[in-house]
Amino acid sequence: MEGKQTRGRQKIAIKRIENEDDRLITFSKRRSGIYKKASELVTLCGAEVAVLVFSPAGKAFSFGHPSIESVANRFLGQNIAPNDNTHPLVEAHRKVRINELNQHHNELLSEMEAERDRGKVLKEGTSEKSSQGWWEAPIDERSLQELKQMNVMLEEFHKKLHKKINELRRNGGAASSSSFQAHTGHATNIPFCQL
Repeated sequence: MEGKQTRGRQKIAIKRIENEDDRLITFSKRRSGIYKKASELVTLCGAEVAVLVFSPAGKAFSFGHPSIESVANRFLGQNIAPNDNTHPLVEAHRKVRINELNQHHNELLSEMEAERDRGKVLKEGTSEKSSQGWWEAPIDERSLQELKQMNVMLEEFHKKLHKKINELRRNGGAASSSSFQAHTGHATNIPFCQL
């Protein structure tokens, strides 16, 4: 059995995050977490909740139940008659839809973070040895995740390479090989599979 691949959940120091991309992702994730906790408070306790957050860029985000306006009016002492015209089935459907959207939002955030991490790994792989390409780095020094990512990149490169070769072959035979050689620095006399 292999050792643990990730560091798991880490405790972070509570201080300003200097990297702007990391700061924006953290803001979005923490905001979603606050909304989720507020929604749970509403569901579990029947509380009226309002959360208002301004992003570092100054954009306002809010969550309120039954609405941000009604909670704010109640807080300010402006008791407006509650709008109780909503049918319970409509309200139940609305809550389910909000939970689905929150879940989808969290999934997208996770995907975005995974792509950002993939980009960092790729960037590190190419910048470690600037004289070598990532494909020339010793594979013994790579993690399973890095090897999987390298495999995906090689498959994508392979598809693009075959597409370009076939395109050049269709567009002129001998001229295409010199064009390909000028384009890539390699001759086309290497045997390739036809796709």
